[in-house]
Amino acid sequence: MARNSCVVVGGGIAGVMTALHLQRRGEQVTLIDRWEPGHARAASTDYNRVIRAISGRDEFYTRWVRQSREMWLEMQAETGQNLMYECGALILATEGHCDWEDSTSETFDKVGVPYYRFTPQEVHARFPQFKVDEIKYALFEPEAGLLMAHRCVLAGLDLFKRAGGVVQRGIVTTDAQERPMLDGKPIRADLIVIATGAWMSEMFPRTIKPISAIMGINVLYTSTPDGSADFDMENMPCWIDHGQGSFGIPSSEGSGVKAAVVIPNVPIDLNNDERLIEKASLTKTRQYIRHRLPGLIGQRVVDSKFNQVILTPDTHFIVDWHPEHENVLFAGGCSGHLFKHGPVFGDFVAGVGVKDYGTADRFKIAGRRKLSPKESPSGR
Repeated sequence: MARNSCVVVGGGIAGVMTALHLQRRGEQVTLIDRWEPGHARAASTDYNRVIRAISGRDEFYTRWVRQSREMWLEMQAETGQNLMYECGALILATEGHCDWEDSTSETFDKVGVPYYRFTPQEVHARFPQFKVDEIKYALFEPEAGLLMAHRCVLAGLDLFKRAGGVVQRGIVTTDAQERPMLDGKPIRADLIVIATGAWMSEMFPRTIKPISAIMGINVLYTSTPDGSADFDMENMPCWIDHGQGSFGIPSSEGSGVKAAVVIPNVPIDLNNDERLIEKASLTKTRQYIRHRLPGLIGQRVVDSKFNQVILTPDTHFIVDWHPEHENVLFAGGCSGHLFKHGPVFGDFVAGVGVKDYGTADRFKIAGRRKLSPKESPSGR
């Protein structure tokens, strides 16, 4: 059987995992990025990312994360690298704003995801790092945790190259008809997968830009207290705190405690802005730490990251064909929660790309609408 020539554009988690699974299906794949895969501009960069199954009432993503968790563990065994740590995830449910958490409990029961429901008193007893006076309850998912993001991307890239894949540096743009061009010349391939994250919007102004928004996420890493292991991943879980618009990760491999307070609609010029955090974010994050993690009061910020994410109105991914170019397949669309799905997402995109099956309705370009927090898999 003849091998298809496949080009995957974008070396983040979506592109690397798609390229790997296409190559393992027997195709001949070239992965192209403007910079070295794992570069600091990518949404897939940063030390770590949360992996958790909580998705509100959405059984699809809940099952996908569970499948992805198994694939991450298999990849960890295959590479011999520490890619995932199961320190658990604590989901704090704020009084009066618990629709997402309430729905998750029902979904976990249906799907069979292990979890505990804690009262504020139980949270304080088990995880005294958190001040939870005002929450209604918390869900604890013990098989959740964190992925070592940068390492995961490079491990996937190494597996791709070991399978015979080719990595190429180049600038992919589009012409007036939105045809992909490599260094100014049309790309010739049986399949072209576009997995360029936030850059997908500016590359495809007619097709993708109308259904996407680009925003910046400021992330701070705070030092753990001298002589204390209380905020290390062995003793503290990841957490989601929708009531405060925040999430975080305990110190992993000496990183410090990661905390992000999401400030909506933070604009970013992808090509010209420096990747530096904003003063407003620093202030808000410190206010949040004083409120939720009093044991970190007075500790110094030791590192920071500024990433961009591309969001669709319904926070579903995009896996769909270009309406005018039958060999161009989009893959991405919601980098705010794509990373944890990486292996299963890449496998799915590869299957769509070689026409083993069609895409899911939720991933199609057409018919996008903003969901309420009760409907949204991300709770936003």
